[in-house]
Amino acid sequence: MTRMTRFTKGHGTENDFVLVPDLEGTLELTPAQVQRLADRHAGLGGDGVIRVVRTEHAVDDSVRALAPAAEWFMDYRNADGSLAEMCGNGTRVFAAYLRREGLVTGDSFTIATRAGVKTIRVTPQGYAVNLGPWRLTDEEGARRDGFDIMVRPHHGKPVPALSLDLGNPHAVVMLPEGIALENLDLTEAPEIHPAPTGGANVEFVRPVGPGHISMRVHERGVGETRSCGTGAAAAALATRFWSGVEDDRPWTVDVPGGRLTVTPLPGQCVELAGPAELVADGDVTL
Repeated sequence: MTRMTRFTKGHGTENDFVLVPDLEGTLELTPAQVQRLADRHAGLGGDGVIRVVRTEHAVDDSVRALAPAAEWFMDYRNADGSLAEMCGNGTRVFAAYLRREGLVTGDSFTIATRAGVKTIRVTPQGYAVNLGPWRLTDEEGARRDGFDIMVRPHHGKPVPALSLDLGNPHAVVMLPEGIALENLDLTEAPEIHPAPTGGANVEFVRPVGPGHISMRVHERGVGETRSCGTGAAAAALATRFWSGVEDDRPWTVDVPGGRLTVTPLPGQCVELAGPAELVADGDVTL
C-alpha cells in the first residue's frame, strides 16, 4: 500500500538529507523506502533519511526513555536503509527544521538520537551541537603506538589509523607525505583491519596549518559524502591527539562541501558547529 507524505530536503555543508515528518509515529519507514527516497536518480536524493517523530513514539525502548529530556527524536537512516546511531551534520538540519516549523523555541534545545540526548544551540553561522562524550576505541594501544588499526584505500596501500567512538564508529588516517588527498579513490569502501563488527566511517586527513585540517570521508552505508559532522569531529580529535597538545582550542575542518568548527569540551565531550540549509519541500509517494 502506497501513501503520500510530506518531505523537506536539507543539507549541512552539502551532506544532504530527506526529512520526513511523522510527528505522531504512524509511519514505519522500511529500508526499501529509505533507499528509494535517497536514490539520486530515481528518488529525491540524499546521504540519509531523517524521520521527525516525537520521542515518546520511538520504537526502541532505549530511545523512548529519553522523552522526558528531549521531545523530538532524530530517527536517522543511512542511504542504504540501515539504522545509524546519529549524524552530526544531520542534527543541524534537523534543528533547522524543528525551528522553522515552530516545534522548538529558544536558542538552545535538546534532541534525542540513538546515541543519546544532544544539546543544540543557535549560532551566527547556523547551529552548534554538543555531540557528547567521545573516546579512543583502544586508548592503551593508541597511546603506545599512535594508532590501533590499519586502513587500505581502494587501489592503495595499508596505512595506520586511529579508531574513535563518537556514538558512532570512526577510523582516522593521517595521510603520509606523497599521497594527495584529492587523488584518493573512495569509490569503494576502504578495508579496515581488524574489521569493526558494524563497520566504520573512514576519514582521510591532511594538515593545513595550526588547528586547521582538510579531510575526505567514506561513510558506512553511504559511500563518499561531501561532509560528515561526526567524522570532522573525529578527524580533529585524532589530529589533536597526534599533536601531543590536547587542549581545548577550536579546530577548523575543511570538507569538500564547506567548513566546520570542532571544539573539545570539558568532560571528554566535543562540539560541532556549522551551517544548515533547508532547500525544498514537497510531497512524495512511499
